[in-house]
Amino acid sequence: MMNHSMKPGQPLYDTEGKRVQAHGGSIFYEESTETYYFYGENKEFTTDGSDVWTWGVRAYASKDLYNWEDKGLIIEPVEDDSTSSLNPRTAMLDRPHIIYNEATKKYVCWCKIMWKDNTQTELVLTADSFLGPYTVVRDHLRPLNMDAGDFDLAVASDGKAYYMFERVHSETIVADLTDDYTDVTGYYSTHFPHSHPPYVREATAHFMWNHRHYLLTSGTTWYLPNPSEVAVADSWHGPYKVLGDPCPEDQSRTTFHSQVSSVFKVPGKKNLYIALADRWCPDAMDVPYGFYAEAIESFFAGSIDQSSPEEYVAKLAGKYGVGPEMIAKASNMARDTSVAEYVWLPLKFVEPCEKYPDGMVLLEWKDEWRIEDYE
Repeated sequence: MMNHSMKPGQPLYDTEGKRVQAHGGSIFYEESTETYYFYGENKEFTTDGSDVWTWGVRAYASKDLYNWEDKGLIIEPVEDDSTSSLNPRTAMLDRPHIIYNEATKKYVCWCKIMWKDNTQTELVLTADSFLGPYTVVRDHLRPLNMDAGDFDLAVASDGKAYYMFERVHSETIVADLTDDYTDVTGYYSTHFPHSHPPYVREATAHFMWNHRHYLLTSGTTWYLPNPSEVAVADSWHGPYKVLGDPCPEDQSRTTFHSQVSSVFKVPGKKNLYIALADRWCPDAMDVPYGFYAEAIESFFAGSIDQSSPEEYVAKLAGKYGVGPEMIAKASNMARDTSVAEYVWLPLKFVEPCEKYPDGMVLLEWKDEWRIEDYE
């Protein structure tokens, strides 16, 4: 069945009727072929009881942003090498981002890799075409000698590229990339320092509007959602000014039960920017944000008695009216992300006014919307 509109939070199927598996995803527009590519983490085998975190990187092609043809794995898992960043059981691959280098004529893909010892590194690959094959050029990379978490990549109009990432459980880093986009130069700036989760910013998504730079981020509550935050600056390295939660009408304070992974500017449209988000835990939407946010804050602040955490959780559950079933949903949140849904919503830009002196970017809920309704 052909799609003719966006339906946020509803199951998204490819042209063969299978669930689209491109989580933590982004859209790349190839101007020469007028083709959109939606790509991300392939979670088809990340089911309850499975030891697979991500089974490679999958891509889909579309001409209209509604209907997506499965183009298969553009980056394959490596099963026979436990030290490989592409091993689906010993390494946890997240949030691939691909940019094109006009000078080298290479597509450059960065992936965040989490390891069992709680360290995080980056994997960098290149290819001559968007659909690959991709070749590893840097593995186990620690940019700026830091543990690098969720990130975004962006290319300026002059061809210079930037890497914006969460320095794990600490702050946001904006770093210059080398000319070939496969490493950092060493020049960077720091932003949004926080002492611990859930306040540390992750899932960084960069976009530009009206010649200004915006960073859309989430807090750190693992796969359970939280309020997003938007910040603005006049240059790549800021300083960035925090504008607040782009979803003021969302009473759940969860970015409509989702986490934004990237923002895509639709070519040919004046101001149509789409926030691409994952609803990682569609079966846990009734778990209140305050419950798990306070639990995470207390854990990282060291205020939970580690000898009896159950007592603390029980008290917190009573405070928020959370029963055993809700606690089970919260604790099982990453067991089956193969059924995670997508929430794609258009951004609304507000010029500076009395309510928003520095302007604002808003996300408003829509049960259904069409690209054709935008100029």
